[in-house]
Amino acid sequence: MTIRLTTLAHGGGCGCKMSPALLDEILSGLPMQLRDPAMLVGIETKDDAIVYRINDTTAVVATTDFFMPVVDDPYDFGAIAAANALSDVYAVGGKPLFALAIAGMPVGTLEVATIGQIMAGGADMAARAGILIGGGHSIDTPEPIYGLAVVGIVHPDRIKRNCTARAGDVLVLGKALGVGVLSHALKQNGLSAADYAEFLASTTMLNSIGTDFGAMDQVHAMTDVTGFGLMGHLTEVCEGSGLGARLRLADIPLLAAAVPHAQAGHNTGAGTRNRATHEDHVHLPQGLQDWHRNLLFDPQTSGGLLVAVAPEAAAKVLEMFHAQGYAAAAIIGEMVAGAAQITVTG
Repeated sequence: MTIRLTTLAHGGGCGCKMSPALLDEILSGLPMQLRDPAMLVGIETKDDAIVYRINDTTAVVATTDFFMPVVDDPYDFGAIAAANALSDVYAVGGKPLFALAIAGMPVGTLEVATIGQIMAGGADMAARAGILIGGGHSIDTPEPIYGLAVVGIVHPDRIKRNCTARAGDVLVLGKALGVGVLSHALKQNGLSAADYAEFLASTTMLNSIGTDFGAMDQVHAMTDVTGFGLMGHLTEVCEGSGLGARLRLADIPLLAAAVPHAQAGHNTGAGTRNRATHEDHVHLPQGLQDWHRNLLFDPQTSGGLLVAVAPEAAAKVLEMFHAQGYAAAAIIGEMVAGAAQITVTG
């Protein structure tokens, strides 16, 4: 009998993340760490990866990301998890070098071939990124868990952070929202083949364009939109940069398949937690329907890059996105002087 992977997990994809409020509480209780001037990016602004200087021209990028199944197909699960982990290197402008696999599998429940397919999906995605998975670690767990620890490089002068946006910067989003809603519908057997194809195309598209943006001086800040949703990750950009943001609701791209499912009431627990944490910092249009509000906070697994770019280079960044196949990429707003608040207009 074929076992649905999503039935073995209490959460899935980036929706597995701890709530932002709980994570802040945990991190605030950590002991003071040693200061190392070579650590160019650490945990201080909730950036996507750490960056450690080796010399004047080379810094190491390191990150790890793993989660429980967001889909039932084992190969697709592995591919999505790997793409999501690789994204954190791209989000700081880096280039991946190699990866290590992180795997926890219910060995007595899943067939060996199924576990092998999960790892094959991850390996093939790494190959698409031009790297090898050189090893890793596996344990026997009650729920399936898979992801990667990824190591990359970046020039110390080309690092893109989530805390360096400037007032007047244009915000460009690389992928449409709605992955969390679709994953919830999938668990309820509510996705058509066409819906699933749109979901898979988005989540398995590498954010490799981030390496190109790393070389652009006009790109001032960058992050990827994952488990905390667009509003959560943009709040981090605002807080880190000491700025506000103004978005245009009509310009924020949504996955076409996600809209009817959101309107039908599909939503995730993680999305609800994101709203509870960040909604006080977000001003939304009067009368905004609840389904649309949910999509703004929807947790994205392997979501798109969010780029803050100087106005004169915004069209170039959007053109680069489209030329490399990110068809949904769109200019969604701008950074503004003022309090770290997000204002969404109709």
